[in-house]
Amino acid sequence: MIKLTNITKIYGKGDLEVPVLHGIDLTVEDGEFIAIMGPSGSGKSTLMNIIGFLDYPTAGTFELNGEPIGSAKERVLARLRNEHIGFVFQQFFMFPRDNAIKNVASPLIYAGVSKRERTERAKQLLDKVGLGDRMKHLPSELSGGQKQRVAIARALVNNPSILLADEPTGALDSKTSEQIMELFTQLNAEGKTVILVTHEEEIAAYANRIITIKDGLIIDDRRER
Repeated sequence: MIKLTNITKIYGKGDLEVPVLHGIDLTVEDGEFIAIMGPSGSGKSTLMNIIGFLDYPTAGTFELNGEPIGSAKERVLARLRNEHIGFVFQQFFMFPRDNAIKNVASPLIYAGVSKRERTERAKQLLDKVGLGDRMKHLPSELSGGQKQRVAIARALVNNPSILLADEPTGALDSKTSEQIMELFTQLNAEGKTVILVTHEEEIAAYANRIITIKDGLIIDDRRER
């Protein structure tokens, strides 16, 4: 599904250059559940952003489903993001004045989906993530775990094949984190490819494959089961 070859990333120019990734080779197969671990500043979030077309590599090649996309224009990358990838972040990024339904449905506005269909699809996904009784609540009326469930439902609304999660439990307590990770496990069992960044071994343990990054290099890549 995803193939990265000799990916490097350097921020800045000249004397201000800051190298972050130093030649990453990575292949992700359809249906995998991958955790990317590493200390702060290791490059794991940069790698996640490149996988999600939120950032460009400085050098190297990137293939999605066998097609090279390194020279794709921003509008093409935006379409690929919309069609293939759902994002979940540590911060929930909800619109504070919109209820859960509107927050989940918001990506569909840019896809040109009718209001009726947007609402119906959002309701179905909120039911799926266990928030059938919180659909009309505002973010201020939801707990941290409920907000993250809304964020996951929003990430699913375009039916992406890949879910990218950057520290999705970082703002949650341990019990709520467990519930969220069980939801990711369920989604993976249903066929979604899940790639998450975490610094917590307990969270990484939910994945089938754990990749460790240090100083911009993959130093370990092991399959758990």
